[in-house]
Amino acid sequence: MARNGFFQSARVLFGLTIAVMVLASASFAPSALAQDADAAAGDDTGLNIDGIMNTSDSLAWSQSDSIDELIVVEVGPEGIMGAFASTKLGQSGPGQLFIGGGNFMFFLLIAAIIGLVVIFERLWTLAKARTNTRRLIGSVITTLRADGVGAALQVCERTRGPIAAILHSGLLRAERGPEAVEKAIETSGTIEMAFLERGLVALSSVANVAPLLGFLGTVSGMISAFEAIANADTVNAKLVASGISEALITTAAGLVVAIPASLGHSFFLSVIDRFIIEMEETSAELVEELTQIGAK
Repeated sequence: MARNGFFQSARVLFGLTIAVMVLASASFAPSALAQDADAAAGDDTGLNIDGIMNTSDSLAWSQSDSIDELIVVEVGPEGIMGAFASTKLGQSGPGQLFIGGGNFMFFLLIAAIIGLVVIFERLWTLAKARTNTRRLIGSVITTLRADGVGAALQVCERTRGPIAAILHSGLLRAERGPEAVEKAIETSGTIEMAFLERGLVALSSVANVAPLLGFLGTVSGMISAFEAIANADTVNAKLVASGISEALITTAAGLVVAIPASLGHSFFLSVIDRFIIEMEETSAELVEELTQIGAK
């Protein structure tokens, strides 16, 4: 503004000087050629001044524009988040949400990986452990009656799964009586139960910890929002948008991780309970059959 005022004053003074010169030339009656030359010189000088003024105004506007641009420049994420933001995945929609969630998203990502690994591993293991229980115990009892304990052991060895392993342990103690068979079955059942429940503690921990990590990210985002309000002279939506966005993203991410983990844990427990019932039924039938054979 001061520079513009200066150039405007200079323009006025220059105009007054030209006017005085014209009046002086008219008073002393100069020649027409001299008057034309003075007028042309005056016009040229005026044009140059206008050009200078326009150039100065353009420089002033360009400087103000560059200052405004510097003011609105935002600082991007740093460290690991900054490296991730430069990748194609970081520039995608899910990647932007991950970056917006802050550092707690890394912990939620680790929890999600653990949960997925346990879920797929248990699905594969329990699917392989499934067997037709009624057909198995019928085949074992029939073979036991016809060919003896050795042939029944071979039937169990050819069948995979925890139920066949329990029956195999009981048949190995068949010569020692029903009590030894029951004890062997109980011991084998405990071992097979531990195998079936492997990984469920980790899955339960993911289901419980993931929402807490999300809530911790919520608190972190709200702290960032209030710090931005405290450090600003004027409050607007942009100041708190980043913190609130971080809070909501981490909360949603924690729930997204916890819900499948909780559902998987409940599903696996129900499958294991069904295995336990089948173990008890087949074990009781085997003990009863061995008791009847021993009585004969």
